Amino acid sequence: MDDKKTMTLNLTGREMEALEELAAKKEMSKTAILRHALRLYQLVDFKLAKGGKLFLEDAKNKKAELLVL
Repeated sequence: MDDKKTMTLNLTGREMEALEELAAKKEMSKTAILRHALRLYQLVDFKLAKGGKLFLEDAKNKKAELLVL
């Protein structure tokens, strides 16, 4: 297992509330939520760098391309 590092993270009240809500909803720690978010961002960034595109599809099969900065 990789050595773990500790960091301080400054979030707005709204950002912390969103993190806490996700953690409670998914029954995960806030750290686990942030780790998952980082891995997802890495995957999206990798795919986009290779020329891929990211789409979201709703229940009515309507698709929209997601642009990531």
